[in-house]
Amino acid sequence: MKEDVSMELNVLCNEVLPGGATWSHVLKRGTALRITDVEGGANVAAYFLNFELPSERFNLPDTLKAQHTARLTKGHVLYSDMGRILCSITEDTVGWHDTLAGMSTAALVEKKYGQATYQQARNDWHQNARDSLSIELGKYGLGVRDLHATVNLFSKVAVDNDGDLHYCPGNSQPGSYVELRAEMNVLVLLNCCQHPLDPSKTYAPRPVTLSISRVPAPRIDDPCRVSCRENARGFLLTEFYFL
Repeated sequence: MKEDVSMELNVLCNEVLPGGATWSHVLKRGTALRITDVEGGANVAAYFLNFELPSERFNLPDTLKAQHTARLTKGHVLYSDMGRILCSITEDTVGWHDTLAGMSTAALVEKKYGQATYQQARNDWHQNARDSLSIELGKYGLGVRDLHATVNLFSKVAVDNDGDLHYCPGNSQPGSYVELRAEMNVLVLLNCCQHPLDPSKTYAPRPVTLSISRVPAPRIDDPCRVSCRENARGFLLTEFYFL
C-alpha cells in the first residue's frame, strides 16, 4: 500500500489522447511518460527531439543498429543522431513495438477509408499521422523537414521470408502500457491514427491515456544501460552533455 501511495504522489498529470488526435510535450529529464492502450488495438506514432537543440533528433536506424534489434521493448533506448539517448523504455507490457512500417499519410488514409473533412465530419474527420505531426511541430518553429522516421507504439509488424511486411492484429490488449523515461529534455510528439498496415476498412483510431511521473535518475546498473555495450556509451555521452 505504501508503495502504491508513493507512486501516486509522483504522478504529475494524467490525460486522455482521443483516437486520431496529436499531442506534444517537453518531457523533462527526471520524469517518465506512461502511455496506456485503453481499448486494445491502439497505434501511437511517436517522434522525439532534443528540445534544447532541435537539430538533434530521434535516429531510428541507429537505435536499431546499436541494439541489434528490429523491434523495441523494455530495456531498449531511443538514440538521437548524435549518439545520445533521448528516452529509455523502462516498462512495457506489450513486448513489441513496430519500427518498420512508418506513418500514415493523407493519400493512404483517403484511399483506405475515403475522404471525410472536418467540415463534413467534425471531430470524426479522417486524420493522418504525417500531416498531424508536421502541424504539431509548427508550434515549436519546426516543420515537415524536421520529421524523420517514427516508431509505432503498440503495433507489431512481422517480416516473412520474402521480405513482405505483415500487420499482426491483437498485439496490444486493453490496459497494456509502455513507459518512456526522459534522459534529456525531450520534445515528444504522439499521434493516435491507425497503423498504415492496419487491414481494417473502417476509420476507427483508438484512444490512449497519458501519465507523467517523477522518476529517479538511472543507476549505474540500470537495465537499459547494461543491456549492451553501445547503451553504456550512449548514457555516458548523455551525462557528459549535462556537465
